[in-house]
Amino acid sequence: MDVVNQLVAQGQFTILKQPLGFIKVLQWIFAIFAFSTCGSYSGMFKMSVECETRSESDLGIEVEFEYPFRLHQVYFDAPTCKGGNPERIFLNGDYSSSAEFFVTIGVFSFLYSMASLFVYCFVLEKYRENCKGPQIDFVVSAVFAFMWLVSSCAWAKGLSDVKTSTDPERVISLIAACEEPENSCREVNDPKVSGLNTSVAFGFINLILWIGNLWFVFKETGWLAAFGGTYVPSQEKQPAPDSFAQEGYAQQEPYASSQGGYQPEYGQQGYNEEGGYSQGYEQQPTSFSNQM
Repeated sequence: MDVVNQLVAQGQFTILKQPLGFIKVLQWIFAIFAFSTCGSYSGMFKMSVECETRSESDLGIEVEFEYPFRLHQVYFDAPTCKGGNPERIFLNGDYSSSAEFFVTIGVFSFLYSMASLFVYCFVLEKYRENCKGPQIDFVVSAVFAFMWLVSSCAWAKGLSDVKTSTDPERVISLIAACEEPENSCREVNDPKVSGLNTSVAFGFINLILWIGNLWFVFKETGWLAAFGGTYVPSQEKQPAPDSFAQEGYAQQEPYASSQGGYQPEYGQQGYNEEGGYSQGYEQQPTSFSNQM
């Protein structure tokens, strides 16, 4: 419990109120709905075959099927209405690939969303460091968005085929006894596939969420500033000091030349003044002696 309390104390849960974290929570929830409604499904439909000979009739033929919808392995026994052993009939179709692909994308989306939420809440600073985390997150999110598109479309087509293969009227056409006019065959219960319809809806909702999340992750990558021209790579900043130094050097040349011309003049003036002063000083004693 101490470890959990420390993690909760260090967490930055305000990110969950922002679009980046809030959409990730929705992705986590709807991923659970998507793979659970498909992966936990089991259905059943019921038919009746009434033969001319009542003793051979079977008024409660139940056919059960479930995920992953390998219908070619589902069978039931139907009377032949001719005496003897009943006829074993298999359904048509194998739709496990689209169903399993859909559930797999849902499970991996759930795991990735949960890991992303942990990173957002507890290591957000490292996530934003050098923009590497957001860039990886953007690429992975784009892949998941594409996978949700493919898996949802594939499962929608697979579900349509499952409905066709489990339609009691279609299955009745597979029973040889039902082709005889003296026998009566009818459906008793249709399979309830509302849960499977919901799974397809959740798949496309996940697609919308992952596409919408791309924009908020993209703003964290720093690519938007680079495209807008406000971001300057470090390689382009290096020539600036060279050009500045050249300009400064060019500006200092006139100043240096002016001082170079000024110093000799200053030296000459000082020398001339000193010379003149020294000459005056030497002449004074001579003139004073002459006066005496």
